[in-house]
Amino acid sequence: MENSTAEKGSPGQEQQAAGVGILLQIMMLVLSFVVGHVLRRHKFYYLPEASASLLIGLIVGGLANISDTETSIRAWFNFHEEFFFLFLLPPIIFQSGFSQAPKPFFSNFGAIVTFAILGTFIASVVTGVLVYLGGLMYLMYRLPFVECLMFGALISATDPVTVLSIFQELGTDMNLYALVFGESVLNDAMAISLYRTMSIVRSNDPSGQNFFMVIVRFLETFVGSLSAGVGVGFTSALLFKYAGLDIDNLQNLECCLFVLFPYFSYMLAEGLGLSGIVSILFTGIVMKHYTYSNLSENSQRFVSDFFHLISSLAETFIFIYMGFDIAMAKHSWSHVGFIFFSILFIAVARAANVFSCAYLINLVRPAHRQIPLKHQKALCYSGLRGAMAFALALQSVHDLQEGHGQIIFTATTAIVVLTVLLIGGSTGTMLEALQVVGDGHDPHLGEGFEGNNGYVPTSCDEEGTSGNRFRMKLSEFRRSTASFSELDRNYLTPFFTSQNGDDDDHEEDDPMPSSRRGGFRGQ
Repeated sequence: MENSTAEKGSPGQEQQAAGVGILLQIMMLVLSFVVGHVLRRHKFYYLPEASASLLIGLIVGGLANISDTETSIRAWFNFHEEFFFLFLLPPIIFQSGFSQAPKPFFSNFGAIVTFAILGTFIASVVTGVLVYLGGLMYLMYRLPFVECLMFGALISATDPVTVLSIFQELGTDMNLYALVFGESVLNDAMAISLYRTMSIVRSNDPSGQNFFMVIVRFLETFVGSLSAGVGVGFTSALLFKYAGLDIDNLQNLECCLFVLFPYFSYMLAEGLGLSGIVSILFTGIVMKHYTYSNLSENSQRFVSDFFHLISSLAETFIFIYMGFDIAMAKHSWSHVGFIFFSILFIAVARAANVFSCAYLINLVRPAHRQIPLKHQKALCYSGLRGAMAFALALQSVHDLQEGHGQIIFTATTAIVVLTVLLIGGSTGTMLEALQVVGDGHDPHLGEGFEGNNGYVPTSCDEEGTSGNRFRMKLSEFRRSTASFSELDRNYLTPFFTSQNGDDDDHEEDDPMPSSRRGGFRGQ
């Protein structure tokens, strides 16, 4: 109805309406950045930047909702979920991988993978099962089991942009920051793979599906997407190493090619029926580690600033749109019980995720390298929901029939708003209460990643476990990890870059990588 109304106007009127709509969007973006700067400058952590953007969208949407121009304004913001996945999410996900400092990320890689892969799987299953049981017990609207698992997968995607920006501002333990940031980077990839796997299972008659084939399909999607992303990253490294583009009159071409490679990776994976988000994430990690050093200095500065810029704009616009959509769209608010119990179940699932994974990690680590309880609590508290959960929920509106997708979308929107406003606004108080503030600027902290104070297990003592086979295999795994580091330093880095591998040392000067929004704004 909205589109037909818009089509009745003359081309001149439609162009004028489009211009006013774009102007309104630009004004909200400018206001969001200005308000965010003022809040950061005055160290007002009770209203993070993401929360401010969300509130701006809510206010403007509320004003539009009570005005006579509701239909026209809603048409200006009426875009499909494809807009998220094709234009907004790719730069955000690429920047997550590209901005990740290698040392703290790979030093804590075992713990990060455990939280992001196993933990996300646990959170998805626990959420899905609890929502299904809640429906059976008539506590909430009843959804089919596979759709419950789809909801569990999409709502397990964490996006702690507000927490990470405050982590940077206040200064916190580098290992804790690396865990939160690293989990959020890989968690998005895991969540979207789980969601798409469950969507395929649902469309292929889940009653006849073999659980083993579901696992195989998930591994096929995840590993295939990872391989595509890594392959594109290595290809770009070789191109920039041997093409000789780092001369003055070819720097524009160098920058253009570098910017195009991430989207090439994304479209390649999507064209092969894989996950473009997973692919572009690992393309970002590989391109930062290998391709980036093959660029000229001017090109390095440009691509870093460029991806900071577009990811920050995309993230801000998403939060503004979420606020605007909440005020303007028709939601299934009649299912308040579904929203309330979903929030409770998600909190339970997050706790099960963090504490069970931390227990497994600490089980195989010496006492002086275990993840302390206060860091586990901070991890549990940092499980905000954001852009990825919102985009997948928007897609579920079309994937699920009989209004089930709309129920999930409404619940996800409410959860995103509550976590961003409440958890994001109380992060500073949480950090002080857990006494994890002020460790981020310790000049000796960087040594903890490879020393006795860090989380990184080294191939050291078995601490008198008297031939425990599990610990012996763990020791072998630690040595293999060290061997991979040696392989990277001695073979991969010299082969794919024009450097000798020593450039990694400067990355340690900034062990806290930029968050998706905080890194750009905080500089």
